[in-house]
Amino acid sequence: MLEEVLQELRDNIEKAIESLRRDLSRLRTGRANLAILEGVHVDYYGVSTPLHQMSSMSTPDPRSILIKPWDRTQIVPVEKAILQANLGLTPHADGEFIRISVPALTEERRKELGKVIRKQGEEAKVQIRGHRRSANDLIKELIDGGDVSEDDGDRATRKVQETTDAGVKRVDEVVANKEKDVLEV
Repeated sequence: MLEEVLQELRDNIEKAIESLRRDLSRLRTGRANLAILEGVHVDYYGVSTPLHQMSSMSTPDPRSILIKPWDRTQIVPVEKAILQANLGLTPHADGEFIRISVPALTEERRKELGKVIRKQGEEAKVQIRGHRRSANDLIKELIDGGDVSEDDGDRATRKVQETTDAGVKRVDEVVANKEKDVLEV
């Protein structure tokens, strides 16, 4: 029973870290990154369609993104959808391609992104601590119900804390790497 509680905690911490990574990958860092276009949806014959499902996308160099819609008639709607997404990117139609130049970040924007990154990291830590609280509550219920001895419960509580500390440390590493990425000129 205790191992299941610990495994559930590990799974929840892993989900929180993956969610943080996904959220951070969507931040524009001054380098071309296809993840920033993840939330862009195009009105494709009356259906809101994710951009990646109706085009091929690539990053030919660190400062540009190339989008080739599979249906050439969709170039204007794709361009319009990117502009409406308010990503701070300006698409340029180029025949059958759409080219996006990713501008370099200003020093002020870099510092602002650093704050956003730290805030998202802190939210992930809060989520992890919430999972710790839930795991500790479950362990306490097992002890109170007589399903687990006090000693086993204490050992499990220590393991919960160690697992939580390891998860928080991983969040700190993810945040530090992303901050380094953003602050690099």
